[in-house]
Amino acid sequence: MYKLNRWNMLQINVEFDFTTDTPTYWNGFWERRDGLGLGACDPDTYSSTLKAYHQLLWSKPLPNGDVMDLKPDPSGYLSWKVFRFGSDSIIVDFRYERCRELLKRVEASIPDYRAFVEDNVRKSYTIGGMIIFPRHQNSLNQIRGWNRLICDRWDLTLECIRRYYAGVKNPLSWVLESDKAFFDLFVNFKGYVDFFFLQDCVSADYSSVDIWLGDGNLETNPLPKTVEEYLHWIKKEMEFLQKRNNRIKAYAQTV
Repeated sequence: MYKLNRWNMLQINVEFDFTTDTPTYWNGFWERRDGLGLGACDPDTYSSTLKAYHQLLWSKPLPNGDVMDLKPDPSGYLSWKVFRFGSDSIIVDFRYERCRELLKRVEASIPDYRAFVEDNVRKSYTIGGMIIFPRHQNSLNQIRGWNRLICDRWDLTLECIRRYYAGVKNPLSWVLESDKAFFDLFVNFKGYVDFFFLQDCVSADYSSVDIWLGDGNLETNPLPKTVEEYLHWIKKEMEFLQKRNNRIKAYAQTV
């Protein structure tokens, strides 16, 4: 029978900020992206704590009856059998050039905008804001950020995954289909959601995804357009992040 390393699981701290063990992350943060702010290097690659947490949390029985047993990959990040995985953040605050005008209005509406951003970044780089995807050229991690109908939004990404399992075409169909062997590990949408502690982003019966902004039609630009929409987006993300961290904490303490 598969047994988890309980002592190591108890070391998981859902409040740990992965930027703190990412070398030089905050050095020159506000000078990058012409003042929009960007870390010097990526915790998804350089945080050893994040990598250890991923290895611990996702090395467990799968819905298809197999057991994922992740190992550090000398040529990549983590691997298991034929799969190579990379880490990805599922929390985004749209500090992109194409959102600059909106961000200026957001900045004008918040007394200490930089403190607001930095606090959200630190919270987003806790384990509740992180996930793993198969890592390869044109991976889901890349394509969901580039696709203008998704724009890196986690709620819309999960809606595409729901539609994939339901056999419904969506803006990410081709990349999801390219990772069929990965998604088959979870059998169905419920299996995927439960494995990665994503229950707080779906309905109780798993039939729909909680769309954090707009109607989730996957047909129009999904970026926030007003200060009110932007702040609503951040609020919904942070609520989900806290709930997912709580689920992970409970799992680590009781498994």
